[in-house]
Amino acid sequence: MSKVAFLFPGQGSQKVGMGTDYFATNEKASAVVKEADTALGFSISELMKEGPEDTLKQTAYAQPALVTMSTALLQLFKKEGIQPDYVAGHSLGEYSALVASEALPFAEAVSLVHKRGTLMEQAVPNGQGAMVAVLGLDQETLQSICEEVTSAGNVVNVANLNCPGQIVLSGTATGIEQASALAKEKGARRALPLAVSGPFHSALMKPASEQFESELHSATITMPMVPVIANVTADEVHAPEVIRALLAEQLYSPVRFEESVNRMIELGVDTFIEIGPGNVLTGLVKKINRQVQAHAVQDQASFDKVLGILKGE
Repeated sequence: MSKVAFLFPGQGSQKVGMGTDYFATNEKASAVVKEADTALGFSISELMKEGPEDTLKQTAYAQPALVTMSTALLQLFKKEGIQPDYVAGHSLGEYSALVASEALPFAEAVSLVHKRGTLMEQAVPNGQGAMVAVLGLDQETLQSICEEVTSAGNVVNVANLNCPGQIVLSGTATGIEQASALAKEKGARRALPLAVSGPFHSALMKPASEQFESELHSATITMPMVPVIANVTADEVHAPEVIRALLAEQLYSPVRFEESVNRMIELGVDTFIEIGPGNVLTGLVKKINRQVQAHAVQDQASFDKVLGILKGE
C-alpha cells in the first residue's frame, strides 16, 4: 500500500511575495494568515507580501513567516481530505510538521518560532558565526575536520546531514573558514558559505536552547495525530515531553534529514510532498532515493498538479 509523507521546509526558503495570490483567493488560507498576525502582535502577512527582504530574512521573522506559509498551504490538502501517513520538517520545518500532526496549535507555533528565532539571533553576535555547505565529502571525514578545528580553539560542528555528498557545518566564522580550507584539502568539490545570520545547529546555540526550554515547557504540545519524524533522532516521536526535549536539543544538534527520509522509506513511504515555498527538500529527496516520488506544493497550481498525481489522473 502506497504511503505519503508531508515535508516542511526550513529557513532560507522564504521569499517576498510568497503566497500573495493564494491568500487573496483562498478563504481558509487567508484565515491562517490573519491568525498569525493576531498571535504575533504584528503583521507578518504584510512582511511576507511587501518585504523588505532584509527584514524577512532575519531569523525572528523568517521562521514565523515560513510556518504561516506552510500551514496556509496545508489547508488545500485538508479541504480534499488528504491525510499523510508521516510528517517531518527540516529544522524550523519541524514546527510546521507538528502543526500538521495537530500536536501543536498553529497560533502557539508561530509565537514559539518567533521567540526561537529571536533567541537564536541573540546567542551569537552577527558576523561571529557562520555555516558552510560542503559537497563531496562523507560524514566521517567532516567529523574529523570539526574535531581538529575545535581542538585548536574554534567551535565547528556538523549541522545538517542533508543528502549523500551534501553536509552543512556550523560554528565560529574563523572556525568555518579553517574547516572549509581543510575540506578542500581533503577533496571536497565545493564549500559554499550559507547566507545565514548565525551558527545554527552548533554548540554555540546551547545558550539559546536553555532559554527556549521555558517557552517549550509552557507550550500546548499533545500526542500527534500523525506520526512525526524528529530531526534529532530521525525516528518517530509521540510523547509530548519527548517532543519538548527534542525541540530544545534540535537547536544545537544536527538535522538528520537524509536519515529521516530513509526511515520513512523503510516505513513504506513512496511519495514525499514538500509543502511551503521553494523545492529544496524535493531536490534532496531525489538525491537520497531516486525510486520514490517527490513533489513540491507552493501554490494552487502546483497543488492541482500533485492532486492529479495522487488520484492517479
